[in-house]
Parts: sequence; structure tokens; C-alpha cells
Amino acid sequence: MFTIDKNNKNSFKIIFKHLNVLYIEDDKNIRENITKTLEILVNKVYSLENAKDALEIFKTNRIDIIISDINLPKIDGIEFIKKIRQVDNYIPIILLTAYTQKDYLLEATKLKLIDYLVKPIDFNILNEALLKASQEIINNAKYIVDFEENISYNVMKKKLYSKTNEEEIDLTAKEMDLLEYFIQNNKRLISHEEIKTEVWNDNFEVSDSALKNVLNKLRKKVGKNTINNISGVGFRIQLN
Repeated sequence: MFTIDKNNKNSFKIIFKHLNVLYIEDDKNIRENITKTLEILVNKVYSLENAKDALEIFKTNRIDIIISDINLPKIDGIEFIKKIRQVDNYIPIILLTAYTQKDYLLEATKLKLIDYLVKPIDFNILNEALLKASQEIINNAKYIVDFEENISYNVMKKKLYSKTNEEEIDLTAKEMDLLEYFIQNNKRLISHEEIKTEVWNDNFEVSDSALKNVLNKLRKKVGKNTINNISGVGFRIQLN
């Protein structure tokens, strides 16, 4: 089974940058501070002050990890997680609390939590909990990036698949490097020069025609509309 190498920053940086986190905390100051921290690490943070709104967000959006305080108004964190577990038994959940009483701990252990963190939360402790959650996602084979035409890429296995005929699509080493760089930087345009520098390590090492050749071959494999060419500016990948 694949495990995250915590010494390899790129391996979990790519994962974090694709995660959507649902975060519930009724204390405004704490919520704002933790939200700012999470936004540095992950793709998107749905930051809410109550469980009722959080349940609606969960129903209508892709959520990869849930982080919830126990002490919430109307529906507390324990009841909220019980409702989540009625529809999703696998999503990683991290519980935050100021409590250390045994009854809370005992109740929480029944909810298949990734971690149970006592506030105030240290950044390193939160980061470790997110690593555990990411590993859980990988273990459940959920960390897949989808493209058009039923093509998907398993980031951790480094394999491209056609879901239509359930076959693996071969990638050369440079195509894989280029694809992963696009995935890692999917929110922005990437210039020709940056690709040459970051993917080939030296922009004098590769010619424009060689770069174009690798790009064209990769586009055929992931879908011609997946990698958009903005003339004179650069490229951007489109994820489903």
C-alpha cells in the first residue's frame, strides 16, 4: 500500500493543493485564523459557523476532508459527524475541541475519526492531521484527477487510465513530469519559459519544437481540450 513520504514535499503538496476542506467553528477569531492557515495548504476551504449550513455545503459540493469543532450551536460536532457518517462512512474527519473529558473522547472514538485535536491548535499538529487524512484518501483509492473523455490520473500511482475501456495509457517520463507540473499549478497559466525551466530544469536544454512535441503527445492522451494554449502567454490545464 502506498504511504506518503513526509520528507518528499512535492508528494503531499500536490495532494493538498487538490483537497477541498469543510471547516466548522463558531468562534469567529479562531475560524478566521484556522481558515487562513488552511487556505495556504489546500485548494478550497468552506468555512462555516454552524453544522446546519455545513450539511448543505456537504450535499452540494465535493468535500474531501471535514474539520469540525465539537462545541457548535444547535447541532453540536458529535451530532453533525453522526449525520455525515449516515451518508459517508469514509470521508476523513478531524475533530477539534477544548474538551478532554473521557465521555467526549469515548463518543468521538465511535465516529471513525482521523484525529482528535485539543485547542489551541498548533500548525504542525494540524499539518500532521491533514497528512493522515490524505493518507486515508489514498488508501481508499479516492485521490484521482479526472479529465475529459473519461480519462483519469492517479497522482500517487502515477498512472493514466481510460475509464471507458479500463486500460492504462502509457506516459513517457517527460510527459508524466509535465502532467504533474500542470496538475500542481492548475489554477494559473504557465509560460513556455517556466515549463522549460521547471520541467526540463534548464530552459537552454530544450528547444521550442521539442517542448511542442511533448505537449502535443500529452494532449492526445489526456484530451485535446484539457491543456489550453493561450497564444503568446502559455498553457493551463482544465480539471473536471
